[in-house]
Amino acid sequence: MIIVVGIGADGMPGLSATSRVELQSATVVYGAKRQLGLLDDTVPAARQEWPSPMLPALQALPVDAGGDVHIVASGDPLLHGIGGTLIRLFGADKVRVLPHVSCVSLACARMGWNVHDTEVISLVTAQPSTAVRRGGQAIVLSSDRTTPHVLAALLNTHGRGDSEITVLEQLGGPAERRRDGRARQWAADEPADVDDLNVLAVRYLPDERMSPLHDDAFVHDGQITKYGIRTVTLAALQPRPGERLWDVGAGSGSIAVEWCLFWRGCSAVAFERDERRRLNIGLNAAASGVEIDVRGEAPQAFDGAQPPSVIFIGGGLTQPGLLEACLDKLPPGGRLVANTVTTESEAVLMQAYSRLGGELRRFQHYQGQPLGGFTGWRPQYPVTQWAVTKP
Repeated sequence: MIIVVGIGADGMPGLSATSRVELQSATVVYGAKRQLGLLDDTVPAARQEWPSPMLPALQALPVDAGGDVHIVASGDPLLHGIGGTLIRLFGADKVRVLPHVSCVSLACARMGWNVHDTEVISLVTAQPSTAVRRGGQAIVLSSDRTTPHVLAALLNTHGRGDSEITVLEQLGGPAERRRDGRARQWAADEPADVDDLNVLAVRYLPDERMSPLHDDAFVHDGQITKYGIRTVTLAALQPRPGERLWDVGAGSGSIAVEWCLFWRGCSAVAFERDERRRLNIGLNAAASGVEIDVRGEAPQAFDGAQPPSVIFIGGGLTQPGLLEACLDKLPPGGRLVANTVTTESEAVLMQAYSRLGGELRRFQHYQGQPLGGFTGWRPQYPVTQWAVTKP
């Protein structure tokens, strides 16, 4: 049995009796340097520090050699910690976790926030841009002392300099410290003495959470699936947690961004031949805190991309072989949705509908605009949409 004992910055005094007994009975204790350093002389076991990379060492643990394997980890090992990795490797029946109070619970207690109202974001291995949000509150797990400044600079860059940032260092330990400020302050004047062991409590301001996003939330050159059509397109795409979208002819990447925001674990690959638009996709992804794999022209750039669950075609339908290449890459049961405004592309969809079935729709949106002293309806281009599920 693998016994994983969570420990906080308060060290041995903060452990439960059960956790202390487990560590005191161990012959070898595995862990990171910082956690092993929190053990005192009442734990006589040898200390085995994790190497880097750590995964091969985990896979080589002597689980079947008889006796228990003891591991010490930070806080709650099942909160972005080693506990989940060990269960994935060895199974839940071979791993016993003795959690400490997590840094998230401690941070929420210091802030007076309900844990269930607060998002948890780990930047231990993820890129800092993934912690950008358009509103709400989050506890952000830092990778090191530089995280508060880097995240604050990103928020300031994306128009969220008013966001409230509280840096909580050495939570639960005798050296605990709290510092409050705004993102623009942390971005401009980074303190030199931030501890590597820190978490951030962030209230994102201004709060601009909405779904779908308005067109002016995106950087674009006019090539964008606009608000109304984006709404019906996302309904046709039917995002599900953990699915990956291929956004082909992505333009501004608005569909890919909205897809990634829809459910936890949703990801996207965007294919766009125009270099300036590829840069816009990256900017739009960063502004919403999502990661999008931005690639070149389809179908040439399909090779090497992570396989899709769903494909959206927003442009390029008249390119010979594009639709067939997309259908070929789609897995059985996968969905494909294509939008077009030109008669040439519509002819391609009509032929595909005749061969493969699916659902064919046409949308016509109108906007009220001044007409002399009155108001009249100005039509937008009609959009033809084809949606099909691959058998």
